[in-house]
Amino acid sequence: MSVLTTDPTTAADVPDRAGLSEAALTACVRAAIAAPSLHNSQPWRFRIRDGGIDVYADWRRRVEVVDPSGRELLISVGAAVLNLRVAMAHQGRVPVLQPWPDPAEPDLVAHVAPGRPAPPTDALTALAEAIPRRHTNRRPFAELTVPASVVEELTWAADMEGARLRVADPPSRAAILSLVHTAGAHLRAHGIYPAELDERRPGTHRRRPRPGLPPQAFGPWDALEALPLRDFGLTQPKLHRGTDPFQPYPTLVVLSTDGDTRDHWLRAGQSLERLLLMATVRGLAATPTSRPLEVPALRKLLSDAAAGWWPQVVLRLGYCQPTTSTRRRPLAEVLLPAPTGAGS
Repeated sequence: MSVLTTDPTTAADVPDRAGLSEAALTACVRAAIAAPSLHNSQPWRFRIRDGGIDVYADWRRRVEVVDPSGRELLISVGAAVLNLRVAMAHQGRVPVLQPWPDPAEPDLVAHVAPGRPAPPTDALTALAEAIPRRHTNRRPFAELTVPASVVEELTWAADMEGARLRVADPPSRAAILSLVHTAGAHLRAHGIYPAELDERRPGTHRRRPRPGLPPQAFGPWDALEALPLRDFGLTQPKLHRGTDPFQPYPTLVVLSTDGDTRDHWLRAGQSLERLLLMATVRGLAATPTSRPLEVPALRKLLSDAAAGWWPQVVLRLGYCQPTTSTRRRPLAEVLLPAPTGAGS
């Protein structure tokens, strides 16, 4: 059994209320908020309770136009849950995950509690140390092939969390890039889409501030226009992006789950973050290229209906100079107070 267990029924892995101090649990929350999220929306909140941590979906931060179902929101929350589990395991306790612990609280996505003591392995320590170094990188990647051994590790990482990772072969890669172009045109034609992306840039939305993506995180355009890049609604000349040649034949991978419910979306987020942390450990950069999945008709084209597999994330992988992190919400904004009369 992996030390990142999700089985709360094992006697040895029942939650231990005396397992970690509040300071240690708070450190786990800090790791959780380093997770990736759609347009840096950071749609999560946390509460330290009963010796563990509640994880809530913050639906006020959903990107309504491109994510009406909340699928990508729950993938983002799932990524935060994985970071929480890794951080807790790095504190020397087996994390016990209980998804959707209270039907009366639909926003309560998960409860993660410390279980039995277990010294962290070298592999676990490497994942934990990768959390602050994992950043989405939208810049050109080097003309280097991702080794098959690294792809196998990433596939294993996704499989450990119940998802499937497939590398696109040349025909599939061409088809996916074509769908990305089509999805971009479709989304730009949506009247609200550019404005919704613009409001997530810092300083452009006064009514409801959001962390958003700073311009330095956008990266340049592809000088050859072979790789379709998200435009982030940048129609203002003062926000013009430069151009650079991008890798013409990028490594593209598709992360899928064997269903398409909220449980699968939460699982997809944990699979995504686990493989992203593994990619970081191996020196890889990653860029989401999931626009076709934001258009239902195009998403169906990437689904394996006969086998029941649903695509959840498309990634571009490769080697690149590290990039900087994007701003995170302060801890005081995401960490809810403990309920009255509850233990820490």
